[in-house]
Amino acid sequence: MATAAWNIGDRNSGKGPNLGRKRFSHFFYYFFTIAISCVFFYPMVWLVLSSFRENREIFTTPFALPSKINLQNWAEAWNVGNMSTYAKNSVIVTSITIVFILLFASLAAFAFSKMRFKGSQLLMLLFVFGLFMPLQSFFIAQSYIFEQLNLKDSYMGLILPYIGVGLPLAIFLLKAYLDSVPKELMEAARIDGCGDLVLFSRIIFPLLIPSMATVGIFSALNTWNELLLAMLYIQNDELKTIPVGLIAFSSRYMTDYKLLFAALAIITIPMILLYVFFHRYIVDGLTEGALK
Repeated sequence: MATAAWNIGDRNSGKGPNLGRKRFSHFFYYFFTIAISCVFFYPMVWLVLSSFRENREIFTTPFALPSKINLQNWAEAWNVGNMSTYAKNSVIVTSITIVFILLFASLAAFAFSKMRFKGSQLLMLLFVFGLFMPLQSFFIAQSYIFEQLNLKDSYMGLILPYIGVGLPLAIFLLKAYLDSVPKELMEAARIDGCGDLVLFSRIIFPLLIPSMATVGIFSALNTWNELLLAMLYIQNDELKTIPVGLIAFSSRYMTDYKLLFAALAIITIPMILLYVFFHRYIVDGLTEGALK
């Protein structure tokens, strides 16, 4: 009787062996994810710690904690490496690129998702095709065009291709979200007399903010870290972005590891912090349009 009552209670309450297995699976899941996170995050921690050491300490005790926090390494790397100029250029190029990607992508996603016009499917297919085109497939022709238009060694020489490269993914993500918005909402707005511009600015644009945060973060990461086009189109040292500037810095100070690690930490930490603080918006934006 007692055993039967215990088994019935286990089935009703979800406790007993099933609860033990569930707790073990949760423990294993968290242990595994924490272990994997440590494996991937440790190189970043080691990089930051090494940026506070002296060169002798890096070679003698590479895995020990630094004997003191030497912020002079960061200040010296910032000054001698001309990092302020490179950071300013990266901020300008990245900011303008994100603004135009979000503007153009939101308008295009609204048109493809909620408006019907001739050739819309073919035009959307061309944007999707842009997701599969490697950067190397068009930069030779693009370089010739920019040479003729005198766009090299200018901010526009980077901003224009960055916008073009970032638009396909941005349009695809925003359209996927707008497809999940009920058409009744659009019809009710049109019955109230809303035109396309009012409908977009007052209804669609606020709804797109979570997905636009995702697109903005992806665009910022890609633009901030882009190297190939920045090397091809920018030769003026006063216009170089951080990735190109870091290559020049590493070639000059390739044996001065404390300055090299400090420079790497300076340019890496901002993007990591951006992802850490806004990773929730990335997940939300990617899953908002998954279910209708």
